Amino acid sequence: MEAISDIRITPTMTSKIDSVDWNHLEFGRYVSDHMFLCIYKNGEWQEPQVLPFQNLSLSPTTLALHYGQSIFEGMKAFRTEDGKINIFRIEKHHDRLNKSLARLCMPPVPYDLFNTALQELVRLDKDWVPASENAALYIRPIVFASEAKFGVKISDEYHFLIITGPTQMLHQKPIKVKVERQFIRAAKGGTGFAKCAGNYGGAFYPTQKAKEEGFDQVIWMDAFEHEYFEESGTMNMMFVIDGKLVTPHISDSILDGITRDSLLQIAQELGIATEERPVGITEFKKAFAEGRISEVFGAGTAAVIAPISSISIDGKVYELPPYSNNSIHCVLKQELEAIRSGKKEDIWKWNSIVK
Repeated sequence: MEAISDIRITPTMTSKIDSVDWNHLEFGRYVSDHMFLCIYKNGEWQEPQVLPFQNLSLSPTTLALHYGQSIFEGMKAFRTEDGKINIFRIEKHHDRLNKSLARLCMPPVPYDLFNTALQELVRLDKDWVPASENAALYIRPIVFASEAKFGVKISDEYHFLIITGPTQMLHQKPIKVKVERQFIRAAKGGTGFAKCAGNYGGAFYPTQKAKEEGFDQVIWMDAFEHEYFEESGTMNMMFVIDGKLVTPHISDSILDGITRDSLLQIAQELGIATEERPVGITEFKKAFAEGRISEVFGAGTAAVIAPISSISIDGKVYELPPYSNNSIHCVLKQELEAIRSGKKEDIWKWNSIVK
């Protein structure tokens, strides 16, 4: 595909925005008026377009339905203090999207196509971007195998979609989590670093069992020893140990979180010491007993930052100290929101203002 300069746009004739309860933006409840669509076939991406949100017509033999060639991204757009709209860290999301696509033998999406699609779609649905604190326009790019042939093969055709919807951040209050020792999310050499649909489908069963036991989420451990912390639900794990921000290093079984990366850079700028290294249950128990762990929290696009109030390990509950506005995760969250809203200088050039 040559460089993208124009995308064919078909505006909706009937907006659904009046149906939105802006005080109760449940995650995934509302979908904006328009969606982006581009189809890959004959070895290249075809004409891109923005059109009214609508159902797709697919064959029952669509390959994604049978063999799981389906990946997605999670992004956000924010309304800045001066009323502009900012799409956060487009380049980092594009890089991760293409790494996921490569792992599943799917064609890369050119940056120009990705960026222009986001800009045009968000511009058209600019009124859907919330102005309230702790709310944003969630953006969901999706690529899936759309060839109609149920033989076991790598697809030759794909749909690239982007849909959006206003939402509040997940986990408004500190959460209770359970260390999952039996089931695993990902193993070395697998697809844990990719945002592929199967990773989430496979996590539903143990997560649902944990919720039935009264927990909000699970903490996934390494697949070999079940000793080392990896992720919590759909979030990267972060610990404050001896005043230092510690997080498991990125691997092929841990998602390279954009929020995680942003928080680490902000922490370093603020003079908060950081470490990327394995954190195990043995270390956690010892540090907890010695009073050296002050905070544990998850970080992700949907949740932003989710403080953890208690961790259950093999039936024993470890209650974390109460949090305050001076807690490291609160300071980091405030700094991140200040950058995204334009209240603070964007020294890393993370923000992309929609023209």
